[in-house]
Amino acid sequence: METKQNTGRHLTLIAAALSASFATQAWGDDLPSMGEDSSPWQVDVTYENHTAHREHAGLAKFRNTMQLEADKKFGNGWGVHSILRGSWDGVYRMNSSEYGKDAGGPIMLENSSGAGGSFAVPHGGSIVQLANSNFLASNPNDGMRVLGDRWHATEGGVTFGVPVRPCDIDSRGCRDFGGYGDKTLSELEAPEFNNRLDFVRELYVKKTFSLGDGKDLFLKLGKQQVVWGRTDLFRVLDVINPVDYSRNNIYDELSDIRIPMWIAQAEYRMGASESMQDRNFQIVWNFDQFRANNLGQCGTPNVILDAGCFFRGMANLWDNGGTVSNFANGNIATDFGPHQIGIRNVYLPDWSLSNTQLGAKFEGVTAGGLSFSLNALTYRSQLPSLHSINGNGTINPFTGTNGNANPAIPVKSLIAFDMHFPRVNLIGGSMDFQLPAAGAAVRVEGAYTNGEEFANTSRSELFSKNDVFRAVIGIDRPTFIPFISETSATLISGQLFYQHIFDHEYHQAALGPVGMPDWEDNFIGTLLIKGFLRNGTLSPQIIFAHDFQAQATAMAPQVEWNVTNDLKVTFGANYKLAEGRSRWKFDDCRSCNPYPPFTGAEANVGISSGMGGMEPLGRFRAGPIGAAFKENDIFVRVNYKF
Repeated sequence: METKQNTGRHLTLIAAALSASFATQAWGDDLPSMGEDSSPWQVDVTYENHTAHREHAGLAKFRNTMQLEADKKFGNGWGVHSILRGSWDGVYRMNSSEYGKDAGGPIMLENSSGAGGSFAVPHGGSIVQLANSNFLASNPNDGMRVLGDRWHATEGGVTFGVPVRPCDIDSRGCRDFGGYGDKTLSELEAPEFNNRLDFVRELYVKKTFSLGDGKDLFLKLGKQQVVWGRTDLFRVLDVINPVDYSRNNIYDELSDIRIPMWIAQAEYRMGASESMQDRNFQIVWNFDQFRANNLGQCGTPNVILDAGCFFRGMANLWDNGGTVSNFANGNIATDFGPHQIGIRNVYLPDWSLSNTQLGAKFEGVTAGGLSFSLNALTYRSQLPSLHSINGNGTINPFTGTNGNANPAIPVKSLIAFDMHFPRVNLIGGSMDFQLPAAGAAVRVEGAYTNGEEFANTSRSELFSKNDVFRAVIGIDRPTFIPFISETSATLISGQLFYQHIFDHEYHQAALGPVGMPDWEDNFIGTLLIKGFLRNGTLSPQIIFAHDFQAQATAMAPQVEWNVTNDLKVTFGANYKLAEGRSRWKFDDCRSCNPYPPFTGAEANVGISSGMGGMEPLGRFRAGPIGAAFKENDIFVRVNYKF
C-alpha cells in the first residue's frame, strides 16, 4: 500500500507541474511583471517514453519522463532558468522477475575441487565453515543472483551471492554508496523524487553586470550543470558534476545524465586584446553536499561495471556472512560468518567548507581563431576507493576447516574494506580549431590529476594513490557520401581517448599477475556516422566504441524520425562484442591471507601470490563495454513536445 501511495504522490507531483506549465503558458501575460524590463515566461513541456528489450532478460526499460523547461527575464537584467523532470519506470512491475520484487532466487556456487562430493554447492552449504558461519537465518538462499553471472562465468574464480530485490523488499547489503544502493521500489521507479530534490534538474538566477570598457561580470547561482568538456561519451575535464549511469549506462547524452549541483559561478569577461579575440576568467564553487557518480543499484537494469552488485554483495557478506566460491585452498567453496569479509563502512564526505569543490578556468580565442582553456579544479573523487581494513581487529576470524578456531592469530590481509572518496586535484586544458584544408574541426582535451586511488594487490592496504594523465582528440567532418545522401552532408566524428597511470605497479607472482588491474596505458576509440535524409526529418546514425586493451566493442545503430515539429520517434539498439575475456582475469586475493587453509605461495605475509579470476577486479580490465557485453538491447523512444 505504501508503494502505491508513493507512486501516486509522484505522479500527482508530475501532473501538478504540468498543470502549472500549461497555466503559465495560458496566463503568463497576466502574471506580475516584476519590473519594467521583465518578459513573459517561456515554457516548454516534453513527454518521452523509452522502452527497451534486453537479450536474455526481456523488458529492461519502460521509462516515462515529463520535463518542463521555463525561462523568464526579470527587471534590472536578472533572469531565471529552470528545468523540472520527473520519470516513472514501469519495468520494476512489468518485469518483476528480473528487476522487481520477484527477482533472483536460490543460487548454486562453484566448488571446483569437488570437496564434499559436488562441484557446486548451495549458498550456505559449504563443507568449509568458519566461526559464526551459520548465517542462513539472516541471509537465506533466496532472492539472489551469482555476482557477475550476467557478464562472465565463474571458471574457477571467486564469486558469491548478491541480493537483487529493491531494498524495501530485501534490505540485505543495502547501503548509501553516495546517492544509490539503498533505494526502495518506489524510489527506483521514480528516481528524481528523493531527499536531494533531483526532480529540480536546474534552477538558477543569472545576470550580466557591465563594468565598462567592454568588460562584463556574469553571475549564475543555483542548481546547475557546469560543462567544461569538449568531448562526448567519456569525460576528461567535464568532472564538476557527477553522472547518473543508472539511467541508461553510457548511452544517454551527458546533458541528460549529469547530476546538477548547487553551484555559484562567476565569469569575468574581459573582451578582446591586441593578440586575442576574446578572454574570459571563470570561478566555479560547488558548495553542494558531496554526491558520487550513480553506478546503479544491484537488481536494476543499468549497473555500470557491475560495480553496484559487487558493493551490495560485499556489504551483505560483512553484515550477514555468506558463501564464497573456490576460496579455501583456492578451490573449495567457503562459508564466512559476519564481519569476516566484505565492505564494513562507507565514509561519505560530510558537508563542510573543506569538502566543497573549487575550480578556475581561463578561456580565450586567439587572433587565428583557436579557442582554448586552462583549467584547475580541486574536488572529491566521484568514484569510490576500497581500503583494506588490514589489521583493525584483535583476532583472526578464519578458523581452518570444520570450525576449529585459532584465536591467537592477529587479523592481517583479510578481504574486508572500508569505502572512501579521496580528494583529487586536477589541472588541464582544452582547445578546438578548424582545419580548412581538410574541412574538419578538431577538439583536444587533456587533464593531469593527483590523488586518485586504484585497487592494488601488491600493497597490504590493497590500494595505491597514483597520478593520472587523460587526453582525448576528436575530429568532426561533414562529408558528402552519395549512397547515404546526395543532397546533405553526413557527419563523421571520431574520438580517441587515452589514459596513463603513473607509477603503475604490475608484476608476475607465483600464480599469476599481481598489482593494479587497471591498465597502465589504455585507448578507447569512438566513431559516429550520422546522416540527414528527407530534408533532415530522417536521421540514421551508428556509433562504434572500442576499448583496445579490453578488446571489447560496442555498436549502437539508430534511426531518428521527426514525424512532425513536435513528435520524434527513435528506433535503435546497442550490441557488444568481446574478444579479450581471457585478458580480464586478475588477482582476487584468495592467496593474500597467510593462514591455513588459505595460505598463499608468497613468503611475505599479506602479499598475494596472484591466484585470480574475474571477480572482483576483472571488471576494471573489462571496462564499461566489456562488463556489459551480454546486455544487448533494442529500443524505441518517443518524444513529444507540447
